[in-house]
Amino acid sequence: MLPQEIIRRKRDGEALSDDEIAFMVRGIADETISEGQVAAFAMAVFFQGMTMAERVALTRGMTQSGRVLDWSNAGFSGPVLDKHSTGGVGDKVSLMLAPMVAACGGHVPMISGRGLGHTGGTLDKFDSIPGYDTSPTIERFRDVVRDVGCAVIGQTADLAPADKRFYGIRDVTATVESIPLITASILSKKLAAGLDGLVMDVKTGSGAFAASRKMALSLAESIVAVANGAGMATTALITDMNQVLGHSAGNAVEVAETLDYLTGRRRNTRLHEVVMALCSEMLVLGKLAETPEDAAARLDRALDSGAAAEIFGKMVSALGGPADFMERSESYLATAPVVQPVYPETNGFVSEVDTRAVGVAVVTLGGGRRRASDAIDHSVGFTEVAALGDEVGSDRPLAVVHAKDESSAQAAADEIRSALSIADERPETPGSSTSETVYEYIRETAS
Repeated sequence: MLPQEIIRRKRDGEALSDDEIAFMVRGIADETISEGQVAAFAMAVFFQGMTMAERVALTRGMTQSGRVLDWSNAGFSGPVLDKHSTGGVGDKVSLMLAPMVAACGGHVPMISGRGLGHTGGTLDKFDSIPGYDTSPTIERFRDVVRDVGCAVIGQTADLAPADKRFYGIRDVTATVESIPLITASILSKKLAAGLDGLVMDVKTGSGAFAASRKMALSLAESIVAVANGAGMATTALITDMNQVLGHSAGNAVEVAETLDYLTGRRRNTRLHEVVMALCSEMLVLGKLAETPEDAAARLDRALDSGAAAEIFGKMVSALGGPADFMERSESYLATAPVVQPVYPETNGFVSEVDTRAVGVAVVTLGGGRRRASDAIDHSVGFTEVAALGDEVGSDRPLAVVHAKDESSAQAAADEIRSALSIADERPETPGSSTSETVYEYIRETAS
């Protein structure tokens, strides 16, 4: 087979065979297919799509391009569960979710990714913690999941290597927003992780890849259909991304917000609703709770008792981070040289947020990547980001910018002022109330 012929067929809208897809996946993994050809293949799929059979074949091929974990002999006392988000701005849910579910009896071997496009990456946040190893050996990964209850790491050379290369190329070729490619990318990692159950957080709104509810629903149904068809119990939640999730966006600043959340010092209402909804669904899916209400009660106890915070600290230490990170995080997390508030040009209420623009501003500050090879400045970002409906003015900034220098801070301030619209009266904007943060549950697709 010739990759260019397969690319041509997909470019022209033809359905590819299982063998053709398997050939492309092998070439992506062993690099016999060039970066340009991978990019062309991604662009062809972006415009022409894939049938459900093609999606299954692509997912299966990327899963089997490396090692598939088997936890049956690991000595676990509970189910193997995970959650995955399609990405957003300020989305630090995974950081608190993993230890919360572990505190309730689940085992969470979370294989996460780095920043993609304008969205932040879970691994980039953990890289803010000195010494934390996001690429441990499989043996160490297994030990931490068994002994601590959770471990959040990145893809190793052993797990879904085809997706690891494909993921990086998609990020820099404007081919991220493809439902078939997102489905295969997410599920190849999760199937390789040997899960008993998965809960998907499919975000929609101005800061999500699925900007419309229709696209979010299509993606959620695609993931649920392919995952359950592959034998992995999966449900999906569609959640709001029309504003920053929580009050920070960046890397170290989001780790700091996570610690505040876990210890109870401060919990953003919208963030808490999303975390609790996803965690509750995981506990029910793993048969650790009978109902969402029972699950929520267990999760509240895990937070209030300090058990979830303790597990987070143990996970950090077990993966090479400071043993006293929970107690002395301020001395470990990088801080930006310039920290200054960004005030609006006029008093009023936040009426609309271009959340994607906020994410792009973080990237521009150095908190994300323009190219796959770019290094990240973990100290930069925004804190105290105003939410929809918040009153802002001379005594309430739109956000506080954390930057490497004055010029970067000024540029970021201009971007934030452009991203947040101000009105004279408090708006009734969809997504501004906590009851509208979780839109929909997809537990099965239509037959």
